[in-house]
Amino acid sequence: MVDVSDPALAQAYADVRSDSNPTTWLVIHYVNNGKVGLHSSGSGNYQEFISKFDDSKAQFGYIRLTTGDSESKRAKFLFVSWVGTSVGALAKAKVSVHKAKVKEVIREYACEVHAEEREELNEDAVLDKVVKSGGAAYGSGKRDLK
Repeated sequence: MVDVSDPALAQAYADVRSDSNPTTWLVIHYVNNGKVGLHSSGSGNYQEFISKFDDSKAQFGYIRLTTGDSESKRAKFLFVSWVGTSVGALAKAKVSVHKAKVKEVIREYACEVHAEEREELNEDAVLDKVVKSGGAAYGSGKRDLK
């Protein structure tokens, strides 16, 4: 099993979850074969978040996204497991096993995405999955009369 005991992971997770902290995302990477650690965190947008995923690495990510409409805004959280296109077969296999241990730190999220290609992290498609995972999607109640 992988070691997830780095206190920076728990702190970054708490920061992303906190409504009063500006941190909106974190990325976890393998420090060595038996341990993961915090790669980076930030307060930027989705594009900044996905730019931290490296095609030659296996990584995990977590981001706060705002969903809703003009009447109601809600924070939803996305968990990402990333296996870049240059990652070997053994490392790919380890991600599926290690993901369970990482989820002991990253416990609460509305949606999970596993991606191996950048296209799988398309912002519109991912946001659509996050919204659908939240159940009912109510609009303003006004019809678009075109």
